[in-house]
Formats: sequence, C-alpha cells, structure tokens
Amino acid sequence: MMDLQQQLALIVRGTVEVIQPHELEEKLRGSAASGRPLRIKAGFDPTAPDLHLGHVVLLQKMRTFQDLGHQVIFLIGDFTGMIGDPSGVSETRKPLTREQVAANAETYRRQVFKVLDPARTEIRFNSEWLGAMSTLEFAELGAKQTVARVLERDDFRKRFAEGKDISVLEFYYPLIQGYDSVHLKADVELGGADQKFNLLMGRTLQRRYGQESQVVITVPLLEGTDGVRKMSKSLGNYIGIEEPPDEIFGKVMSISDEMMMRYYEVFADLLDVELPDRMRAIRELHPMEAKFRLAVKLVDRFYGADVSMDAAIKGRGEEARKRFEQRVQRREFVDAEEIDLRDTTDTMDRDPLLVDVIHQAGLSRSKSDVRRLMSQGAVDVDDVPVTDVAYRLLRGREHRIRVGKRRLARVII
Repeated sequence: MMDLQQQLALIVRGTVEVIQPHELEEKLRGSAASGRPLRIKAGFDPTAPDLHLGHVVLLQKMRTFQDLGHQVIFLIGDFTGMIGDPSGVSETRKPLTREQVAANAETYRRQVFKVLDPARTEIRFNSEWLGAMSTLEFAELGAKQTVARVLERDDFRKRFAEGKDISVLEFYYPLIQGYDSVHLKADVELGGADQKFNLLMGRTLQRRYGQESQVVITVPLLEGTDGVRKMSKSLGNYIGIEEPPDEIFGKVMSISDEMMMRYYEVFADLLDVELPDRMRAIRELHPMEAKFRLAVKLVDRFYGADVSMDAAIKGRGEEARKRFEQRVQRREFVDAEEIDLRDTTDTMDRDPLLVDVIHQAGLSRSKSDVRRLMSQGAVDVDDVPVTDVAYRLLRGREHRIRVGKRRLARVII
C-alpha cells in the first residue's frame, strides 16, 4: 500500500492544476479511513466517433485512480452532445442529432477498456437524468447561477463583445455539465485544461445543492501530429486508438522529435516509463530509434502486448515496424491489397483519371485529399511520382499505386 504522499505524487504527476490540493488530500485520507472508494468522474462529449490519444491523456489519469482502489465514472454526454460544447468556439455550434450521438457513444463504450479496468468503471449516459428533468427542475437549475458569472467564460465574453450569437441553450451547457457532478455525487472530476470553467461549475452547483464540492483536476491538452494544434479528428491530426497498427505506427513516425519526447512524457504512466531515469535513457538513443520504440509501444499498448520498457519488442508493434521499414524506408511494395475496379472502369468512355481511381479504391478520404497529396508529391504510380491531377491510367492493366507513406494497393482497371 502506498502512503498518502506517494498517492498524491502519483495523482498530481503530469497534471496542469488541482483545485484544491488540500481537499484532495482530505478526501484520500477520508477514503482510507472509511474504506469507501472515491468517485472519480470524467465526461466525454460524443461529437465524433472513436477515441484518440488526446482522450487517452485523461483516461490514463482515470486508470491511476483505479489502480489506487477508486471507482471511476466514464460519463458519456449523450444529452449534452445534442447541445454541443461551446468551449473555444467562435460561433454557435450546430447540434448533433440523437442518432449521431448514439452511434458515436457506442464506439466510446467499446473502446474505453483498452485503458480502463472494467471492474472499477461505471459507464453512464447523462440523458438518464437530464432527459428526465421536468421543466420546473430545468428552470430551478438555471436559477442556481447568474448570467454575469457565465459571461466570465472567455469564449462567451469575446462573442458577446463582438456581437456574435450565443444561444440560451449554450448558456445552459456549463450548468448541465455541472449538474452531472451533483447527480453522480462526484468526489473528483477530471478534464482537459480547456474545460476548467465547466469543471468549476460542478463545484459551485454541488455546494448549492448541499453537497461537498468535488476536487477539480485538469490535464494537459495534447498537440496533434502537426505539433501545433490540439489533437482533433476534425483537424485530421489525430492518432486513433482503434486505427490499424500500421496507421498508428506511421502517424507516430511522422511527428517531430520534439513532439516525440512530449508524447513519452505525457504517456509515461500508460507506457510504463519511469521518470526521470527512463527519459534520460530515451534521450541518449538516436531520435529515429527512440521514435521507433514509441511507435512500437503505442501499437502494443492498444493491441494487447507487453509494453514494459525492459520487455523484448514483440507483437503487433514489431510487425508494424518491419512493414514500415519495408514500405517507407526501403520503399518495397509489400503486403499491398489487390483491388479490382474493372466493373466500374470498363464502362467509361475514356481511360479513368488517377484521382477517381484512388478515391474509388478507398485509398483517400476525398478527391480533394488526393489532389492535395498529388501536389505534395505523395502519390506514386508504378514507382513514379505523379503530380498532374489530369493524369489517366490505362485500362486493362494492374497499377501499383502508393498514396502517402502507408496506403498502397495493386489496382486492376
């Protein structure tokens, strides 16, 4: 059993802020004395399917609490997701439909146990209680806070000053998120540093509903693969935890050396990297080898292999490394999928455009994405770079097509 100071050090490591540290200490001490696990809440807004490494920053801190014997509540904001979190936006956000939110929430439910311990996890949906609130209860919730207090939020204050629309529903978002803590009787709430205002609202509302205030712990926002902006699916700079091993591996290899070290530090708990001794050892490696090891460990972490620093590199991560070396470093055309498009291209009057073939083959998200990659010299046909968007392929042949560093196929047209 860890003593109190060891537990605090483990919980606080890698966080941005704890509000308030002495309250956290008191709650941990009380939990040990009573034998009652603390209730640790973290909310996830299902506005996009799939979890990525940005979410994992929060999940690994939840796992830390679980390892210390506490109960975590993985709260899926299916009700609030239909409003849309206004944090950091400059205009009223379009709400999602109930069907979109439900589909996204289901992927979250499936993926969280790649990090969390099922035995110490409650998965809850805030529509359970928010959807059942009466009009009077909803009005009473609004009476618990003032407009002036809500306008203290940076994004609201800026939009108000600029005369931009702010819906009354958006005003309610921090109150609704805060009420989740009231209903769940949370002892601690975790969230990203950009969620501080909403998390503090939970403390306020708990007091006003006669409860002891939760401790708020914020974690850093993780930059995406571009090394600049917050990791986000909408920005395309994310690494999804259920992406194929080769995609995870290749995306990790694309980040800068500086971001590689940040990922090592942020995911120290997840990857069993002891700081600071292990970090010194990592810095002594050649940057390429250090990045290889990070990519292998992340793939293995999400695909079930041993990820301890001293374990032999093995499993899916090592397989992904070998394919990366073959495809990207030695540019060998291995393990390429064979795609037969003759049924669609034989009906065309002319030889098909390369842009159309790549999109039909499922090697790109969109035709505009293909054109962008071609302009960057990231598309090869039969080992020859092609930058001309008007380039056509000859029918009746098989072509070896490479899109970017990791997407390749033998396409028959």
